[in-house]
Amino acid sequence: MHASIATTLDAEEASTPVNSRGKVIVASLVGTAIEFFDFYIYATAAVIVFPHIFFPQGDPAAATLQSLATFAIAFVARPIGSALFGHFGDRVGRKVTLVASLLTMGISTVLIGLLPSYETIGIFAPILLALARFGQGLGLGGEWGGAALLATENAPANKRALYGSFPQLGAPIGFFFANGTFLLLSWLLTDQQFMTWGWRVPFILSAALVLVGLYVRISLHETPVFAKVAKAGKQVKVPLGTLLSQHKKATILGTFIMLATYTLFYLMTVYSMTYGTAAEPLGLGYSRNSFLWMLMVAVIGFGVMVPVAGLLADAFGRRKTMIVITLLMIGFAFLFPSMLGSGNQMLVMAFLLLGLSIMGLTFGPMGALLPELFPTEVRYTGASFSYNVASILGASVAPYIATWLANNFGLFYVGMYLAAMASLTLIALLLMKETRHKTL
Repeated sequence: MHASIATTLDAEEASTPVNSRGKVIVASLVGTAIEFFDFYIYATAAVIVFPHIFFPQGDPAAATLQSLATFAIAFVARPIGSALFGHFGDRVGRKVTLVASLLTMGISTVLIGLLPSYETIGIFAPILLALARFGQGLGLGGEWGGAALLATENAPANKRALYGSFPQLGAPIGFFFANGTFLLLSWLLTDQQFMTWGWRVPFILSAALVLVGLYVRISLHETPVFAKVAKAGKQVKVPLGTLLSQHKKATILGTFIMLATYTLFYLMTVYSMTYGTAAEPLGLGYSRNSFLWMLMVAVIGFGVMVPVAGLLADAFGRRKTMIVITLLMIGFAFLFPSMLGSGNQMLVMAFLLLGLSIMGLTFGPMGALLPELFPTEVRYTGASFSYNVASILGASVAPYIATWLANNFGLFYVGMYLAAMASLTLIALLLMKETRHKTL
């Protein structure tokens, strides 16, 4: 009888559709690359375009700060998106939820490209921009957690961090193509053409990229880990309620573990572009194209280090690897005035390359570490919620705080801001238990 039961279970497991490694890599990578492309074209436009298009003119510094404030709106939306999409991801499945999050992000992005300017409709322009930005954040709030689970729940146990680094690669790829698109347009168009209509092209063209992502994701099978939970009927009714009542410690630790990663990235991208292209004495006075080129070269270091970090986390464990990387980040924080503030192009380039390479190291293991903190029934909600609450604390305000600190106290204090956030992450890492050998 026992043999019969075992045979039946083996047959059921064998009949469960399995995603090939190639399909897992492509689906987790392509989707997040598209999502981050959408997200980053907003970040770029928020610095170089939106202050002139969607806000009243008069004080350029005030317009830039207002534009960066709309940039922050998406980070408020992201935890809401994580709760919404996490609910369905843990109740219905990873596949259908990933498709819905991609559609939400894509539609919001295309709408931004179609919005009329402040000159045309007045105060309604920034209001509509804020609403579309909220939609972007809502979609991204459900995207990352699902992509990370798609990768890790299909991975061999000893390669989860490597597989978990696949969706992380979407960040540098999306960033590279977002900035590359703006750079290409700036070459092909005059400044007047770019500011009048050219900036809209990346937002509208993202519709084609979304269709590609949808095609890849619709062809997926459900992850085997969730399929087993669904077959046994073990889904919880309200994943967010279960998460906050039974898994508070993991949620808090996950949030603070992600904190420094977010702060570093948005300092290295959004803030560095703001500072690099601002007129002296408030910035370095680089042209928009020059600084975009430097960032595109530096982001290669980001992409290279993501899988390297995944391999290290599989070999030495998530906790130990991340502690070393976070200490490295604290050391890097002291280089802001001597490298970024030098104005020397070689030193600024080295600063961007070093900072974004460290970003790749700290971001790579997150695709496995955060999901491993939570059980299957609340994993989508838990990983997404921690990831996106950290975005409010670490990313949404980072460009604003850094701009204020630099203008009032100098670049040294921007570095100390990063060091403080990294110290909070370090404490969370010291309090967590190793998750490398955990069974999903």
